Amino acid sequence: MLLVTRLTDRLARILAFVGAAGVLAMMVHVCADVASRAMTGASLPATVEVVSYYYMVLVAFLPLAWVERKEGMISVELLDFLLTPRMRRVSDLAVVLFSITVYAVIAYASWLTAVKNYQTGTFVIALQTKIVTWPGYFLPPIGFALAALIMIVQLLKIVHGKTDADWGTPE
Repeated sequence: MLLVTRLTDRLARILAFVGAAGVLAMMVHVCADVASRAMTGASLPATVEVVSYYYMVLVAFLPLAWVERKEGMISVELLDFLLTPRMRRVSDLAVVLFSITVYAVIAYASWLTAVKNYQTGTFVIALQTKIVTWPGYFLPPIGFALAALIMIVQLLKIVHGKTDADWGTPE
């Protein structure tokens, strides 16, 4: 199990790094577009399309597993202090099972959409230039699938009563 935990951690970190690189690439691209407009009066071709179909999707979905791993999602512990340790564990199990289900369903649905767009060769036209958009549709299923996998690891930790330190993973 230690191997699976380390592998999911490493994958989550890699995808978070790719997401961060996407933020930097988007920043450079948009700044270059603004500079181009200021100097030449013309925008760079397809900036809006590349930002919308690639950068934004990359930034939004790839780091999702890393955020789950770091327990950075919004959580409301309104009644947590009222629960016994056993009931808190049951509550944590219910939340993790629900999260796994939601992530898996969204990963599957977005995978079907990605495959459909790949098969049809989805693209947009920007300034009479064909911009292929189907590759960007594969980013959400990757992010959601790895988030589901991270939650499965969390489920196993709860079931076995282990902590991150017990599993040899960094906190």
